[in-house]
Amino acid sequence: MKSKSKVKKALIPAAGLGTRFLPATKTVPKELLPIVDTPTIQYIVQEVVDSGIETVVLITGKGKAAIEDHFDLYSELEEKLESEGKTDLLDKLREASNMIRAVSIRQRNPRGLGHAVLCAKEVIGDEPFVILLGDDLVDSDVPCTKQMIDVYEKHEKSVVALMEVEDEDVPKFGIGSGEKIADRVYSLNQMVEKPSLEEAPSNLAFVGRYILNPEIFEILEKTDPGKGGEIQLTDAMAQLMKTQGFLGYKFEGQRYDAGDKFGFIQANIAYAMKRPDIAPRLKEYMKMLVAS
Repeated sequence: MKSKSKVKKALIPAAGLGTRFLPATKTVPKELLPIVDTPTIQYIVQEVVDSGIETVVLITGKGKAAIEDHFDLYSELEEKLESEGKTDLLDKLREASNMIRAVSIRQRNPRGLGHAVLCAKEVIGDEPFVILLGDDLVDSDVPCTKQMIDVYEKHEKSVVALMEVEDEDVPKFGIGSGEKIADRVYSLNQMVEKPSLEEAPSNLAFVGRYILNPEIFEILEKTDPGKGGEIQLTDAMAQLMKTQGFLGYKFEGQRYDAGDKFGFIQANIAYAMKRPDIAPRLKEYMKMLVAS
């Protein structure tokens, strides 16, 4: 059944342990690791805000309370900065707390991305919603989420962000294939979670942006654990595809995997190069490194 509701809620799963960044993530959630001076998840939330969405559902876990705190008021620090006349820092501090209306849900027993999404069923209700993975950054002129909302509202079908990947990276992603029906838009007919290169139907990988119709929750409740013993969102999406159809969208923009060490460094360099207070010195430093 098609849903004609507007996309008004965003879901950000942030319950992962961040083991790839140990020991840094022993006490600091990976989503709060900074890209230059701004936590990764704040860039994700900014994309949500710039796409016209005000309500964000955070799926957190043990040791992730700092994420909620980041988007909360910090009156003592605000008063200190104000008394010292540090208005620039004060504005930056308030920016995070004023960004969104946040709802936090604890995923007590992490069982995969599908399970994390299912945890939000009661809050999301009977309306479409967007999922943004907390370590996937997309730098684009038009926010990736807004691009996808436009596609969703035109076709009234669930949408997943697509990106072409190299052969060696195919087994790291959910992979889809289908017929191209418009510029950058595909009507998907196959979805496979982390296939081998031989099993993969294409090299079009699912990136961390999804817009899903609410019927996904009923499917997730009946989805058996898949690869890794986890409830895979891709498996549920494949079922939704059979009953409602499903679109893939090759987004415009540069994606950075901030959950990977090299991707995290790439993102820091790329975002620093956009900063006039940092870029000139960084350029000179990189020239010096290359020369040496």
